[in-house]
Amino acid sequence: RMLEAFRIGRHKVYRIEEWQGGFSPPEALFAEYDPGVFAGGWTGIVPDFLRTGLVYGYLQSWVIDTGTQRVLVDTGAGNRKERPGIPIFGDLEGDFLDRLGEAGFTPEDIDKVFCTHLHIDHVGWNTRLIGDAWEPTFPNATYYFPALDEEAWNPEKETYRSLTGAAVNANVFEDSVAPIIAAGQAELIENGATIAEGMIAHDSPGHTPGHMVLEVESESAIALFTGDILHHPVQIQRPDWNSVYCENREEAVRTRRAILGRAADRGARIVPAHFAAPHSVFVERIGGDFRPLFRAGSRA
Repeated sequence: RMLEAFRIGRHKVYRIEEWQGGFSPPEALFAEYDPGVFAGGWTGIVPDFLRTGLVYGYLQSWVIDTGTQRVLVDTGAGNRKERPGIPIFGDLEGDFLDRLGEAGFTPEDIDKVFCTHLHIDHVGWNTRLIGDAWEPTFPNATYYFPALDEEAWNPEKETYRSLTGAAVNANVFEDSVAPIIAAGQAELIENGATIAEGMIAHDSPGHTPGHMVLEVESESAIALFTGDILHHPVQIQRPDWNSVYCENREEAVRTRRAILGRAADRGARIVPAHFAAPHSVFVERIGGDFRPLFRAGSRA
């Protein structure tokens, strides 16, 4: 059995990896990119999450095992899905469920699935292809989707056509969200929803209209599962930098600053969706700015 990545009080947390690789040159990922920031190795942050000029990232999910419940946070890209808007994550044949098994869990063991938002690489393993139909991967789970994102990304709703990411997210709602709703396993949630004891979902809009952060507290330890609030630690020092996939960039900056402040003030571990090893980070305030802290010896 794989050792847990870290603990939040009495909760054990396991990292389930789906994919890793060079994703994008930083100038193509960050809307406010400044080449001077990265010139010659930037600001002394180690690790820098750059390899051969590309931002190196992961698709990874997290299982929070409370001892009585197992909560899966985000579900990656999934297998055998047509993704014309972002082919790197299309038609995958990965071993995600084997990795889940290595951590000691079957799909039937998952009680709850929390999706921070409804982008392509956060909902993919919600379903798998059985015959010619997309069926829920986790048959016993309640899936929690942000209600505002369901409204935004549902192609049948008016707001969908106004989203800049609609082309990138093509097919995603139809094969990875709608089947869960049709199966009666979805719960559309709003700000402050309780996912499990000590687990609260908070609105964190900007990257998508309904993006949410899952705050988990146990025995005074806190972790914030932040989805795509951060793609790279440079954004801790430069919270004014957005990914090109952020729908409302001004709102995303406000959210990012607020989350960083909350983490710094409360000593919370930030657990982004895509950070390379060690995969999570703490932050501290330096005057009016923030600095990432990668704890020595941490496995995550």
